[in-house]
Amino acid sequence: MIDVAPQDKGERAIIVQVQDSGQDDAEQRAEFKDLVGAAGVAVAATIDAPQKVPHARFLIGSGKAEQVRDAVSATQADVVVVNQSLTPAQVRNLERLVGCRVIDRIDLILDIFAQRASSFEGKLQVELAQLERMSTRLVRGWTHLERQKGGIGLRGPGETQLETDRRLIGRRIRQIHERLDRVRRQREDTTRARRLAHVATVSLVGYTNAGKSTLFNALTGAGAYVADQLFATLDTTSRRFHVPGERPVLLSDTVGFIRELPHELIAAFHATLEETREADLLLHVIDASASDREQRMQDVREVLQQIGAAAVPLLEVYNKIDRCEGLAPALERDGQGLPAAVWISAVTGSGLPLLAAAIAEHMNRHKSQFRIRLPASAGRLRARLYEIGAVVTEVTDANDSVLVVAIDAARLKAMCVAAGLSVSDAVEPLEHANASVQRAEAGPVAAPNA
Repeated sequence: MIDVAPQDKGERAIIVQVQDSGQDDAEQRAEFKDLVGAAGVAVAATIDAPQKVPHARFLIGSGKAEQVRDAVSATQADVVVVNQSLTPAQVRNLERLVGCRVIDRIDLILDIFAQRASSFEGKLQVELAQLERMSTRLVRGWTHLERQKGGIGLRGPGETQLETDRRLIGRRIRQIHERLDRVRRQREDTTRARRLAHVATVSLVGYTNAGKSTLFNALTGAGAYVADQLFATLDTTSRRFHVPGERPVLLSDTVGFIRELPHELIAAFHATLEETREADLLLHVIDASASDREQRMQDVREVLQQIGAAAVPLLEVYNKIDRCEGLAPALERDGQGLPAAVWISAVTGSGLPLLAAAIAEHMNRHKSQFRIRLPASAGRLRARLYEIGAVVTEVTDANDSVLVVAIDAARLKAMCVAAGLSVSDAVEPLEHANASVQRAEAGPVAAPNA
């Protein structure tokens, strides 16, 4: 079946939708068409290619390949885009037949990333992914130089040029790895500094176009770029976000995932995705209106597993309830009583207070309550405890301030040592360790005038 689109200016593409016989996944077909649109290419025609067994020469059957050729001729298309991965030989064979460029799904996603990368690190990561892929497919450009013949008297300039290109690409790949290693070390230093300063981090993850950037703006007021398109956000953006009962945490908006995300991109974006692995909490943003919601959730879980972030605490955030009939803001809890899922609309703001409370509960779940006696000379520590929202109550005893605080034990110990206080003398643990969660929901105590 050929679906011909109206004439349009700019680069035009023939989409080839390869699918197993007897299956018709409308969501995946629509997603691939959106990917082509995200690359800035107009769809000239769509060809469905059901198959039982992949064709070795073209991936699709020879009859379908000729159908693609006729469509290219009729629409004057500039490129053919196939929704599956192609071998270098299949690309070469199709290009010879149809008379224009042929790219597969991986090349398409890499092209979108190349267009959207804006930061120095992002551009390096995309270039690395492209070069890694190119290094395994160089043979396609040199067939006219008899690369495959070899033998005495037949080793011509094709072999020399190909090896030269491989050497140049290998050198560039090493240079990019060295630069990304420096970026990674800088990121590790920043992460280490955050840990020493006890700055908590929360990362937004999820399928592309699930509304992560819209939610990021709603929570932080950052004004990050938002568009109803796949991979609108590529470079990581971080802003401070206030959590009840906690000093402001760092909220990060990361690149979106997609089914069958090219392994070249996962490897290249390893440094960026490290922020996800090092986060204290992940907010898995889910498009509640998507008909293939469960499959998308599974795709995200698989990527998190690949990057080593599967063990990070996760809160599911079902977004876009404004597009669903009968859905209202709600908070769901797991078997241990912790928040497990929140239903919200980032566009209307509905359910955001529930989300803030759920985040606070997760961030405060490891806190315990302590009674701490502070002399007048420890005024800086007292102010710091108020600053991070740890103070539950305070009374004055003689010249000392006696505070009940809800805080992580290791953090309180580090703060006392830095202030020159003896932890054993100044700090007394209290029994009701979980009261911090209740206090966090009510909000921290305001600092009285010194």
